[in-house]
Amino acid sequence: MSGGFAPGRDVMAEQYRADHVGSFLRPAELLEARRNGKDPQRLHELEDRHIARVLAKQNQLGFEIFTDGELRRRNFMSDFTDAVDGFDLSDSLDRTWEAGEAKSATLRVAGVVTAKLKQVRPLTGHELPYLNKHSPGAIKMTLPSATQFPAISYKRGVTDKVYDTHSALLWDIVGIMKGDLAKLAGEGVKYIQIDAPRYSYFMDEKWRQWIRTEMKVEPDVLLEESIRADNACLDAARRPGLTLAIHLCRGNNRSHWYAEGGYDAIAERLFGTMNVDRFLLEYDDDRSGTFEPLRFVPKGKTVVLGLISSKRPQLEKADVLARRIEEASRFVPPENLAVSPQCGFASTMEGNLLTEEDQWAKLALVVETARRVWK
Repeated sequence: MSGGFAPGRDVMAEQYRADHVGSFLRPAELLEARRNGKDPQRLHELEDRHIARVLAKQNQLGFEIFTDGELRRRNFMSDFTDAVDGFDLSDSLDRTWEAGEAKSATLRVAGVVTAKLKQVRPLTGHELPYLNKHSPGAIKMTLPSATQFPAISYKRGVTDKVYDTHSALLWDIVGIMKGDLAKLAGEGVKYIQIDAPRYSYFMDEKWRQWIRTEMKVEPDVLLEESIRADNACLDAARRPGLTLAIHLCRGNNRSHWYAEGGYDAIAERLFGTMNVDRFLLEYDDDRSGTFEPLRFVPKGKTVVLGLISSKRPQLEKADVLARRIEEASRFVPPENLAVSPQCGFASTMEGNLLTEEDQWAKLALVVETARRVWK
């Protein structure tokens, strides 16, 4: 690499050159305990034991930011659906997913809103106390974007009896998220990441059409409202010394995906107006497009390049990763870049189609790449 990859002045970007999206593969005994649901105490003990293990592993690999791997969750958004009454988790809307050359599959990952939403406990209240006590370093907490649920939990003939529009549901969720994020920001967390897969709808023409026909709104109008909603949540959490981030992807259920297309369609508006410090972006294959849309990222904000696939077991080549980071530096200064996998390893508790050994090898590669590029 060229000598241009010297440490930068941006403290937030400098802290976490090696990043990860947050979720890790669950061991078989934890999956079995959660599925049988017969012994909550046994489940809690298993969660504690395996969270201690993944915290130690992150520390061993050299990460400076730590999550519990979302091991207490059924999926990346269950912290919300389990803490808020109003979801029928036995029902869901069909979504068509794809995986490489495999045939499309219908996978279900969320409940349907059937009643007025009411928060009954803190969203991450079951996770943070253990992390505050046992994390070897700064804590990253992940939460789903408020924009996640109107798109996947609004069922016509059911939800519209409670919320007239998708927008009405969205802003009720924003109210819950704002209160919880404001509290979370004062509880020792150094890094809050909002996971927002729905922005991929605006990149893929088939999903833009779906927005028009199913949500009854123009995609560009919904994009504006989605950014306003996420900004309202993020602004509630803003504190000195707290890193705020948004993660954008195109689907990650059991190594499947549901959307494709580059960031071009949303880059100028989203990068220019989203009130975050870091953008965690999927860049692990051709579906993600080019680095050119990164030219719209404002000066001083960090782009975390998701160059390493959490979907496939094959380990990426270090030289290729270094070269791609250098390519991205044509659009974002190297001091404002970082590296990570493109998504988590277990957006749902069943996890992606690779082994835990594969997972740790990929995370080790993240740290090694960061050290090599920003030495």
